[in-house]
Amino acid sequence: MSGFIPFVMERWQSTYEYQVDYNLSESGVEPLTLDELLALTHTTLEDLTLGYGQSNGSDALRAAIAALYPAALPDGVLVCNGSAEANFLACWQLIEPGDTVAVVVPTYMQTHGLARNFGARVVDVPLHEELGWQPDPDEVRRLLNGDIRLLVITNPNNPTGAILNDEARAALVAAAERTGAWILADEVYTGAELNGRETTSFFGTYLRVIATGSLSKAYGLAGLRIGWAATSPVMAEMLWARKDYTTISPGMLTDHLAALALGDAVRPRIVARTRDIIRRGLTVLQPYLERWGCRWRPPEAGAICFARYPWDINSAVLAERLRAEESVLVVPGDQFGMDGYVRFGIGLHDRQHRQALERVERVVHSLEAPTAAS
Repeated sequence: MSGFIPFVMERWQSTYEYQVDYNLSESGVEPLTLDELLALTHTTLEDLTLGYGQSNGSDALRAAIAALYPAALPDGVLVCNGSAEANFLACWQLIEPGDTVAVVVPTYMQTHGLARNFGARVVDVPLHEELGWQPDPDEVRRLLNGDIRLLVITNPNNPTGAILNDEARAALVAAAERTGAWILADEVYTGAELNGRETTSFFGTYLRVIATGSLSKAYGLAGLRIGWAATSPVMAEMLWARKDYTTISPGMLTDHLAALALGDAVRPRIVARTRDIIRRGLTVLQPYLERWGCRWRPPEAGAICFARYPWDINSAVLAERLRAEESVLVVPGDQFGMDGYVRFGIGLHDRQHRQALERVERVVHSLEAPTAAS
């Protein structure tokens, strides 16, 4: 393990998420049951054979995914074991030791860690809270110069829930064009927008784009472990060649269920459910954050809220106290490189959500009197 950079947040969640009473670390919504999904699709599974699936994803599933993107082709889609595998394959394909990789931060730190573990130099491109968690276009132009191999963008963003505005998107695409960089656009929260308007994909705005997504966050179907990469057919073929060395194929059962979930009559109902849960969750969380004196911006997408707290305590220490004392799991800002913040999940059922926040409040009351958030 010498020199290897572990994925701290993922290990924190996977170690404890089933060991606590309340999991506020999750960034998706309360999952659908199999019965609920089948009821939405008006189908059964009795005749489904459980052999190996088509290794790049079934024709039906790839066609359904391609329909989510402007001008995408089924041959440009690779079905993966979650978006995590799609991101991994893209980094494996594109990054060589000594390359420069730019990452818009804060972000889900998978690609940040992968880039470093693959031997790249990483340039952070910051989002600024005072700009509504947008990048400064002048700073983008200054930071993204020279030989950039890959530009990683998470949009909608994790952990902030912000969506890039038109000026920010244009600045990032222009920087990629200027440097010849590929864009890896992690778009896993698309479909979970509170205002109901889906975020425009980076796919179709620039030739060198790999857009990744999954059924985990906007669909409440994380247990299917279905994700994908949408790109050019040539790049999809190269990613597929690398996938032959990893999980080989999606499961026959999960591929089948995913194609049903993305059907024209079913997908709108699933994302409507997700958005309703997120809106209710934000309504539950808001009075607590205000009472605690936190500074926060309402998320535009995703079942997450990133709040800056006013107490003099390290975020990892605070998260550990919540886990050990109250059996509540949150994600500390430290795990995004931003101490002083906590990411709260807002995708629980209302009653569970309130019970979890009441436990958080017990720890809050034990802290020193809060100072004004700065």
